[in-house]
This record gives sequence, C-alpha cells and structure tokens, in this order.
Amino acid sequence: MDADQNIEKILRSPSYILAELDTDFLQSQELRPVRLELELLKPEIFLERHQIESTIVVFGGTQIVERRAAESRLENAQQSLAEKPQSDERQRKVDIARRLFEKSKYYDAARRFAAHVTSVRQRNDACYCDFVIVTGGGPGIMEAANRGAFDVGGKSLGFNITLPAEQTPNPYITPELCFQFHYFAVRKMHFLLRAKALVVFPGGFGTLDELFDALTLRQTNCMQQIPILLYGREYWSRVIDFQFLADEGVIQDKHLELIHYVETPEEAWRVIAEFHNQPCECP
Repeated sequence: MDADQNIEKILRSPSYILAELDTDFLQSQELRPVRLELELLKPEIFLERHQIESTIVVFGGTQIVERRAAESRLENAQQSLAEKPQSDERQRKVDIARRLFEKSKYYDAARRFAAHVTSVRQRNDACYCDFVIVTGGGPGIMEAANRGAFDVGGKSLGFNITLPAEQTPNPYITPELCFQFHYFAVRKMHFLLRAKALVVFPGGFGTLDELFDALTLRQTNCMQQIPILLYGREYWSRVIDFQFLADEGVIQDKHLELIHYVETPEEAWRVIAEFHNQPCECP
C-alpha cells in the first residue's frame, strides 16, 4: 500500500469523522449521558427562544377520539358482529367501541378547554406566552387539546416520543414547538418543568404513569406547587380509590388535597385561575 492509498483510508476512517457529525458514535452506548443532556437542552433552548414562560399540561387516552370517528368505529364493530353474531370476541369489540363512543365527550371537552385557555392567555402573541397548552403530541385527547389551541390561532406544544410503533405528531401542534424524545424520563421532566397545572382526562397506562409521577413529586415537595385536575369523577373514582389509600394510611389525608375533580372545561380553568390568583375570565 502506498501513501496515496493510505491517506484515502485515513480520510474514510470512522475515527476521522468530526465527533459532532459522527452519528454512529453519538448513538453508541458510551454516549448515552451526552444524548440525555442534549435531549434536555434542545427543548429548553427552543422554548426560551420562543419565550414560553409556563404551560398547562393535558394528558389523556389516545383511543378517545372525536364523536364522528368514534361513531364510525362503533358502526364497523356492529357490522362485524352482525356477520358473526355468536362471536364473543366481536361482541366485546362492540362493547368497547360503545364505551369509547360515550367517552368522545372528553375529546370535545379537552378541545374546548384548550381553546378557552389559549384565547384568554394568548390575546397578544408577543406578550402572552404563559399557560401554553402542552401535550404528548399524539392522537386522542392530546390531539384534542392541541386542536383547541389551533382553533383560536394560538401556540401549543407537543412532546412526542419514539415508540416501537412510531408515533406521528398530530397536525395541530405549532410546528416550531413540536419535539421528539427518545427518553421517557427526560420527556417527563420537560412536561413538569414549566407546568402551572396538570389536567388529566380519562386514559390508560401512559396517562396513569404521568399522573402518578406528578402526584409523587407534589407529595414530596420536589416540584413547584400546581393543581392536579382529574377530569370526570365517574371515570377516575373507579380507576383509583384515593380515599381508600388514605383510609389505609399509606398516604396522608392532606395528600387528597393535591387532587381536584372537575366536570367542565370552565370549571377546570376556574380551579387553575384561582390557584394562581389569576382572573378567571370564564365565558
């Protein structure tokens, strides 16, 4: 091998690539601490540039969709059952589709709530960048909340996450305020760093995970004081019996005060506004 051939090998060698341009190196196991730091820093820098002072976090189930889509899903399930009426599996799908159809009211409520908060707090786009709606950026209740802000021409954030079945951002997020995370822990941190309130609509494992993360941090005084709102007492009282936890002594009675049950978008905003001594401005 002559010198010319050797220099070509040098220039092609992975070791010669600038570290900042070497994606294989950046994605190596040894660089995980650096990736964690980058994932923390990037949204922080972008949100500062856009003067996002504070947020209201909205969580909820991905399967709770608007009424028209829920109705279509129910009709499809009923048609499938009609073709094979003795099928227990198809009957269960109809039962679940019917329950999700009944829950489409929560999609509408999340949309109305986000629209009202955004219209109240973002009258002047340059000056009102507090109480900005933030969601996980996906479908269902998350879409509804981003859509509500979109309806009134306001900003909203989306914190997407990479999943085995790729999660695509919903189309209502402000484009320059949509972020993709790899690490759930960093994403959770960003949800709560600027939060002025947490509004939790009916949902499943992911919603529960995020709810209990916030409750634990509030219980232990490891984050700022915020109201945690559970939307829909009927649903949440069946999912979690908080009073039972207090009666059993595993949480204190005062910890029940961390939770507020609400039934309407107007009530949700009133609780948040009163907690932070803000004018309610309910419609």
